Amino acid sequence: MKARRSMLFVPGDNPAMLSTAFLYKPDSVMFDLEDAVSPREKDSARLLVFQVLNHPAYKDIERVVRINPLTSEYGLKDLGAAIRGRADVIRLPKTDSAGEIHELESHVARLEKEYGRPVGETKLIAAIESASGVVNALSIATASPRMIAIALAGFDYLVDMGTRRSGGSEPELFYARAAVLHAARNAHIDAFDVVYGNVDDEGGFLREVHFAKQLGFDGKSLIHPKQVDLLHRAYAPSPADLEYARRVIAVADAARRNGLGVASLDGKMVDPPVIKEAEQLLSRDYVA
Repeated sequence: MKARRSMLFVPGDNPAMLSTAFLYKPDSVMFDLEDAVSPREKDSARLLVFQVLNHPAYKDIERVVRINPLTSEYGLKDLGAAIRGRADVIRLPKTDSAGEIHELESHVARLEKEYGRPVGETKLIAAIESASGVVNALSIATASPRMIAIALAGFDYLVDMGTRRSGGSEPELFYARAAVLHAARNAHIDAFDVVYGNVDDEGGFLREVHFAKQLGFDGKSLIHPKQVDLLHRAYAPSPADLEYARRVIAVADAARRNGLGVASLDGKMVDPPVIKEAEQLLSRDYVA
């Protein structure tokens, strides 16, 4: 099972970041052609991203391209460059409905055929950035078998809601987080939490990471390389957690071999949910 803890945003018009982001070993790197790039730099950024997609340094990192909306003059150009460059994933911004995913999917299939890629190879991520997107999160998450994740974009969502981040437990984001998470779990795909904008506030970032992890988010969108290692360490299972998971699996296997329907470990019942949790922990590819 692929770990998707970190998705590092890299502006498509920044050659320095494009050529060094792999050094920080994010699980996914997202080459951004949308908000991070001014209109006058869109064409040059698209060319830069196309070139870097084939850089051998990124061969072990999931390569995501955030295109501009398909309704813009740049969207289809971005998509063509990303598919031709063999991007692993397309991230669609400002997704409000399942229909937008269906439209994107049809363009992706056409371009895969045009550029000689296996149909279905390119995966999709939808960014939820509005009240409409939150309300429609479940239909968006289940709109295509290509979907591997949905991501909540907090700033745009809160602007749409007419509020702003308050810090702390942030009740203004709780419903959106819960809706996105429930949609992702129903669709059996990953969920990314919002970015944390203050890159100098390590304590605040880690508090939000632990909150997101406790809620159930698989990972977080990141805007600065120094956040990658902090996030990975926060998400890493402890040696004690790994050892306990291995013991759970061993006890469950022994019970099955002996024809027992119930097993126990340290005085606690080992039932299917406990076994599933242990299997999930041990299956993540960041576990040694």
